[in-house]
Amino acid sequence: MSFCVIIPTYNGGDIFKRSLESIAFQSRQPDKLLIIDSSSNDDTVKNASLYTTDIEIIPSSDFNHGGTRNQAANMASDFDYLIFMTQDAILNTPNDFDNIIDFLERDHDISAVCGRQLPHDDANPLAQHARYFNYQTQSQIKTEKDIARMGIKTVFMSNSFSAYRTADLINLGGFPADTILAEDMYVAAKMIMQRKKIGYCAEACVRHSHNYTFIQEFKRYFDTGVFHSKESWILERFGNISGEGKRFIISEFKFLCEKNPLWIPSAMLNTFAKYVGFKLGANWSRLPKSWLPKLSMHKNYWLKK
Repeated sequence: MSFCVIIPTYNGGDIFKRSLESIAFQSRQPDKLLIIDSSSNDDTVKNASLYTTDIEIIPSSDFNHGGTRNQAANMASDFDYLIFMTQDAILNTPNDFDNIIDFLERDHDISAVCGRQLPHDDANPLAQHARYFNYQTQSQIKTEKDIARMGIKTVFMSNSFSAYRTADLINLGGFPADTILAEDMYVAAKMIMQRKKIGYCAEACVRHSHNYTFIQEFKRYFDTGVFHSKESWILERFGNISGEGKRFIISEFKFLCEKNPLWIPSAMLNTFAKYVGFKLGANWSRLPKSWLPKLSMHKNYWLKK
């Protein structure tokens, strides 16, 4: 079965070099490595060219989380599977491509699967806990029947390391053409509603995490609120995210009490920033238009409109 690895890039820096190196060490090599670069002004394209000739350069103003990945998917539609990664995701073992592809091949009704994310070596305690909470040690397959039990977690998906059955993704219409983020959750929700299956493969791992400041957390959750405001059908169909948020806060508090209590004040500040950011994002249409790029992590999304 053939597969293409797709990575959108912009000023990837040294961590992108490490990501490329981790791909080169995979026991199962992709049939194509496709880089979609948003006009980087560092050595991103030069570094990528050491590993592939399939590099598409687009204006940075044209990038969109969904639309750009659709562009790449259409360029690679002849392959059986598409693996999406981000420029800061580093494959953890030489068997990660093997494992995520094998997971898809075990059941034809599995349309998409995401791998496990482990924290980077320099991850702070908050970033460490976020990965341990969201990415468990047990693999699973989720279906429509799991909604009552799992709620919004049924459609948890991350394109930092994910694999899709190409035909299913294309037949679905691909990712949303214009979304501020969460194109992966959007597609996962559509697949579940079409009675397809979504997988999580704990045996396929990348190192991927962010040491966000409270301001960055605010902006990230502002964008999350915008997404759920515009795609309100997801929460209506799969349930509110407040329950999952409460479980995260309790888990984080216990983790920090055990590992590093000095980080508890930072965790409280971040939680407040997330809450306020999400609420403002959910009500973005009531805010002055000039505020939106300033409140958002993805300001180009607003500047294009």
